[in-house]
Amino acid sequence: MGIERTIKEINERIKSGKAVVLTAEEVIEKVKEKGIEATAREVDVVTTGTFGPMCSSGVFLNFGHSSPRIKMQKVWLNNVPAYTGVAAVDAYIGATELPEDDPLNSDYPGEFRYGGGHVIEDLVARRPIRLKATAYGTDCYPRKEFETTITLDDINEAILFNPRNCYQNYNCAVNLSDRTIYTYMGTLKPNLGNANYSTSGQLSPLLKDPFFKTIGVGTRIFLGGGIGYVAWNGTQHFPSILKDENGNELCAAGGTLAVIGDLKKMSPKWLVGTSFRGYGATLTVGIGIPIPILNEEILYYAAKTDDELFAPIVDYSDAYPNRKPGNLGYVSYARLKSGKINVLGKEVPTAPLSSYPKAREIAYILKEWIIKGDFLLSEPVEALPNPHSGIKGKVLN
Repeated sequence: MGIERTIKEINERIKSGKAVVLTAEEVIEKVKEKGIEATAREVDVVTTGTFGPMCSSGVFLNFGHSSPRIKMQKVWLNNVPAYTGVAAVDAYIGATELPEDDPLNSDYPGEFRYGGGHVIEDLVARRPIRLKATAYGTDCYPRKEFETTITLDDINEAILFNPRNCYQNYNCAVNLSDRTIYTYMGTLKPNLGNANYSTSGQLSPLLKDPFFKTIGVGTRIFLGGGIGYVAWNGTQHFPSILKDENGNELCAAGGTLAVIGDLKKMSPKWLVGTSFRGYGATLTVGIGIPIPILNEEILYYAAKTDDELFAPIVDYSDAYPNRKPGNLGYVSYARLKSGKINVLGKEVPTAPLSSYPKAREIAYILKEWIIKGDFLLSEPVEALPNPHSGIKGKVLN
């Protein structure tokens, strides 16, 4: 009979110091050496990691009350607007929000030197932030203007809540046009001048649990250098399995996570404000997720290598912006990481937007937390939709 274990049993092994924990890279080598069955009997947890730009990120903030009180209608943090349609002194700062005086793309391509992601980095780094608020005034909240300087430790709560992170499998982006274009996949040179990708491949969390057998609502994770949780499936969560032209399964795609955690316990090393020339501002986020090896099937997917994981190649000059279906083929992460791929008969240099060394570091940190007993696994309280759910994305017409 194959191995079957529970998260409760794994946690008992963690508490007793007996748990065997490997990173996704390490378990690949272990499986090559011993095979799936023997490795599944030996290994309790596989850790994963990713560190890349994640635009759908932001922080809920509670500033505390001034005297007299104010019902904040508009708020700016270092001149970046925050959304205030919640409660009197609550606000949400989104990673892609920009200062109102930013020239944007009027001087194309815009530089987008500072935005919401940079505010979040400044907050978590305990740098001073200029807070400005205006209001229309009420009997219970009479004040109409307020301005001060704050740091993260001066306010009540700062809750990192990212509606869509940890994208399962990004496109490999190319440019078939004869001009340079500026995208969320970075700067793409004309006539297949380069190819950019943004998934950590064999370390990527959702590629290691493609059917969401262990990752669900309530899963405890490494988030921004602290401990966070999966709050729900992310927006645009359309899990599926990529297939080649012959119908052969390649790997998973389309899954996303909504995640939450205490910003005050995170680190600016793992939450970094980021600028994309000609596109905008964002936040680069570090996430690591433990995969409990409950059985051989879970290990089979957790041990997938870069040679077995694929990304679709998509033209961002026409097909992507105009929502045209199809792609230019699929390429393995092993080929992407080699530094060059072949597209339409042309050799094209590749570059990652996410950091593989940082993803590796996250997987190791999470491994050490678990081995030391500082991080226990959590049982999901609700499963997330998987590729069998048949969810399809809706579009605007």
